[in-house]
Amino acid sequence: MKTVYTDALVIGGGLAGLRVALACKARGHEAIVLSLVPAKRSHSSAAQGGMQASLGNSVKGQGDGEDLHFQDTVKGSDWGCDQAVARMFTHVAPKAVREAANLGVPWSRVKAGPRKTVVNAEPVILQEPMAAHGLIQARDFGGTAKWRTCYTSDGTGHSVLYALDNQAIGAGIEIHERVEALRLIHDGERCHGAIVRDLISGELIAYLARTTTMATGGWGRLWAVSTNAVICEGTGAALALDAGVALGNPEAVQFHPTAIVPVGILTTEGCRGDGGILRDVDGHRFMPDYEPEKKELASRDVVSRRMTEHMRKGKGVPSQYGDHLWLDITILGREHIEKNLREVKEICENFLGIDPAEEWIPVRPTQHYSMGGVRTDPNGESDGLKGLFAVGEAACWDMHGFNRLGGNSLAETVVAGMIVGDKVADACECYAMGESTLARQHAAVVQAEIDALLSGDDGASVVALRQRMETLMMEKVGIFRNGAALAEAVEELTLLAQQSQRLKLSTSKRHANPELVDALRLRKMLKVALCIATAARERTESRGAHAREDFPERNDRDWLKRTLVRWPESQAALQVEYESLDVMAMEMPPGSRGYGKDLVIAHPHTAARLAEIAAWDQANPDATPKQRQQALLPAVFASLLPEHLRGDNVRREGQVPVPLKAEAAKLAGLISPNQNDETIEAEAAEVAGEQV
Repeated sequence: MKTVYTDALVIGGGLAGLRVALACKARGHEAIVLSLVPAKRSHSSAAQGGMQASLGNSVKGQGDGEDLHFQDTVKGSDWGCDQAVARMFTHVAPKAVREAANLGVPWSRVKAGPRKTVVNAEPVILQEPMAAHGLIQARDFGGTAKWRTCYTSDGTGHSVLYALDNQAIGAGIEIHERVEALRLIHDGERCHGAIVRDLISGELIAYLARTTTMATGGWGRLWAVSTNAVICEGTGAALALDAGVALGNPEAVQFHPTAIVPVGILTTEGCRGDGGILRDVDGHRFMPDYEPEKKELASRDVVSRRMTEHMRKGKGVPSQYGDHLWLDITILGREHIEKNLREVKEICENFLGIDPAEEWIPVRPTQHYSMGGVRTDPNGESDGLKGLFAVGEAACWDMHGFNRLGGNSLAETVVAGMIVGDKVADACECYAMGESTLARQHAAVVQAEIDALLSGDDGASVVALRQRMETLMMEKVGIFRNGAALAEAVEELTLLAQQSQRLKLSTSKRHANPELVDALRLRKMLKVALCIATAARERTESRGAHAREDFPERNDRDWLKRTLVRWPESQAALQVEYESLDVMAMEMPPGSRGYGKDLVIAHPHTAARLAEIAAWDQANPDATPKQRQQALLPAVFASLLPEHLRGDNVRREGQVPVPLKAEAAKLAGLISPNQNDETIEAEAAEVAGEQV
């Protein structure tokens, strides 16, 4: 068997994987990236809208900073995220965007003077300051207090991916394309690499390494309709499960509000961020009826639920593909669409045969993102195997909790790649090279599975089982969930998983055999699907994107905890356990997200933590925002964040970020709770004892 050695093995050729490889190479370690497809065709290229980073350059970003970005991220997560990770992320995001500019990403830039835009469906003229001319521009996105989503028209993922892939080529990083990892090489305590199959020749290859990083993306293709690429099947998560590593929060699955009907291709949140609106069968703009403050720019989980509720009321547009709603961007004008939403225009022309500058776009919520993934610590290392890391959508790092803000995922790929990549490089200096004896043992297991599949003369159809799985996930593990449907899903998925152990293939070719590939993946996909459905059944509350119709409250008292699902191959069934979130260690204790009726069962420690923070603020009136942050959440800068990333972010002269103590004051009822109140910055300054 062919054996390949490297210091850092990265499984996945998207942005997160490439950035980890670059971090390792910069430290003098050899890195190899494995990719199912050519790296420039990774799913990262599908990200349209932008990357969130609190640069505060534009007039609508004034007052933005790490504090507000942190606040929005925690609120967006419905208090399910790891706040230390969210802090690291929001601190490094501006550095990541500026680094990307240095690597050649052509960010859209501020042009000083008046510019036309649309806000709340009304044309307005914004006056951009001369001091911001030429700096990186930002657009509005859902669930944010400021305009902070940096973009390159609506092809941001494409631009950033090409820049990083070119950097990897220039650095001499080997990218092995059209190969698939089928099994992690491990001894139960440490990961030594992976057994990989060449998708063209069928050859099995052992990749041995000091560190292995999972950057395999999400699991959207478990559902019948998804915005995800066809390669996003969750098989990387299954490899970790087999090796004994936990999946964190697998039930946290986001549905994007505006995928086109029927194919499910994404139209970016930038459509609504730039001023587009949602309409029903009567042409009525309905979101202000549900969310009068944020309207179409509420968090994604909220908008998706409101759209579904509205269609349930009979306000959907009937079609042969089921009801849908309309996304209207005609109000933005042709010039804006052709410049800033050109991918959306091309998608509409090619897949719908319409001109979105003239016609409304048929949309409905569709599976989009996995907040859960391979559970890691804040360094990105797995909780079950030393030397195994996970990054990007493949990981439950966990900065998204139970709902991700738009623009935070693309930013996370690069930011986590920077932070975790540095930790992977550290580990390369500590761990020995993988063991070849172990590789042979694990390769034998993979070979036996392939042999059995190719020699079997009786069994179920791969296609039929997969289609039924996708239908079950769509119908019973969707936007709205209930105990009865979830129980049915678990029962039938269990049966499908059993049936998948005996599959009948129509060809016995060992080389380029798509049917064999599908069979090998199906078993892994069913395993992950069962983890998702079971975790959703067990979590009897509604939090973020996990909406239980039979348990509508967010229950902090009983459910402020992270789900961990384990299913090593030695066990016949999965095991669900939980990891409590410590309210007394939170910089931002649980509160209301500000959407709809406040259905929260409070945690018994929330009031005590709020009082503790208020007392600290009162005792330290002259503390800077950074001093406050380090006092309330000390681990971030003391030990977690790599030292070279700890420096302060620079903003243009005159920009004073709103301090987070304003949010603490709002939670305590000391200042206005209205996020859009024009006086918030002055109020925040007064509470902080500072001047804006």
